[in-house]
Amino acid sequence: MRTKIIATLGPASNNYDTMKAMVEYGVRIFRLNFSHSDAATFKPTVEIIRKVEADTGIPVTVMGDLCGPKIRINEIVGSPVQVKRGDLLSLGLPDMQGKASALPFVPLDMPELLVGLAVGMPVSLSDGMLQFTVTKVNVADRLFEMEAKNSGVLTSKKGIAFPGKFHPMPALTAKDKKDLHEGMDIGLDAVALSFVQTMDDLKDIRAEIEMHGRWIPVVAKIERQNAVDNLEDILKLADVIMVARGDLGLECPLSAVPVIQKRIIRACRHAQKGVIVATQMLLSMVNNPLPTRAEAADVANAMLDGADCVMLSEETAMGSYPVEAVKFISEIAAEAEPYYIERMKGPFAPKPEKNPAKYLAYAACLLAENTEAKGLVPHSCSGATARLLSSRRPAQTIHAITCDKPVQKQLNFFWGVTPHLGDPAITSHVARAEKFVQNSPLFAPGQSVVITAGQPTPGQAATHTNELKIYYK
Repeated sequence: MRTKIIATLGPASNNYDTMKAMVEYGVRIFRLNFSHSDAATFKPTVEIIRKVEADTGIPVTVMGDLCGPKIRINEIVGSPVQVKRGDLLSLGLPDMQGKASALPFVPLDMPELLVGLAVGMPVSLSDGMLQFTVTKVNVADRLFEMEAKNSGVLTSKKGIAFPGKFHPMPALTAKDKKDLHEGMDIGLDAVALSFVQTMDDLKDIRAEIEMHGRWIPVVAKIERQNAVDNLEDILKLADVIMVARGDLGLECPLSAVPVIQKRIIRACRHAQKGVIVATQMLLSMVNNPLPTRAEAADVANAMLDGADCVMLSEETAMGSYPVEAVKFISEIAAEAEPYYIERMKGPFAPKPEKNPAKYLAYAACLLAENTEAKGLVPHSCSGATARLLSSRRPAQTIHAITCDKPVQKQLNFFWGVTPHLGDPAITSHVARAEKFVQNSPLFAPGQSVVITAGQPTPGQAATHTNELKIYYK
């Protein structure tokens, strides 16, 4: 299976047998949701994951998903409030309630979110179930009137969103910093940052990771229109991108989300960055043993778009059929991936540009195809060569060799890449790759592989891929 499965752990799956079964069906990354817990609670879970990893011999990545700034309204007087289309409500800071009219009052104790709110701007409440438009500014940046565009029930402590509006709030909160450092102490292999808006958000979390003293990759969650607009800059610092369709569907027109998803996947492949498609992949399987036809098509289409990973949330965290959900994803992949490769008619050619590493990766894929090689075996200290090969989407599996365990865990995010630890006692990168092929039961005697590696040579300022070899076992 080339597409990687990410499974969220929770009450339904937080046990050895379920985790092991999910890994056997293709899960390579487990997600720990810090919105609902902390590192101390997750420590036994990480220990179980490490046991599964040791017992199966399959490298498993543990990703901590940080909560980010929770944007919720305060208590509403008379909650629940029945809202009808055309009704007017007041929205403002809590100390404005006395100055508000007799309309139902929605208090929000986050002054920075109301700065710049103007007539005509949209407001979304209750996870998008209630939509409003600002009709009047009573006190600039503090008190507003808004008109309901649909009917529904409004209750206290619900989420609020301002689609398309920039929020001058950092993505990394004090709780996130605490969870990040404590999570790294218990062994997180990667971290996901919620509500990323600009490159500065990634600079903030990278500074915290550097302060901790060891490196882990950062997954930037694209949940706001600002992030979509700033994707090119975000890609420069993020290691992986997550298309978080739930909140993205509140920030952007829902009809635009499928096209946004396709654009992000394409941009990530061109930048050699992993991309995850998340939210409601097989939501009906929380309660049912089989998904809907629309869900099956949604998962398949994400794979046909070229997503590196698909992520399950409620399905595996609290659903009644966590293993079955993972198994169904693997069954979809068994149908979708061969068609994806067939439709491509060969590896992706790079755009015309001066990029020797990308062209060398493309040449390796063409060589593997022409010689009917059993696989591609890049040696990669940083993971860059494996990522370049993955971005070409070759038909062959990429067996990436590295001596860096954090890099091995990062490579689990990339399409078609199976990461392996090499023998550090061997100094030659090519020899290290050859030894892996000779010792691996994945390759039969007489079968060929294409090896790529980068060995420093005299006059070479920096190490990069400079060798390409057909190797017969």
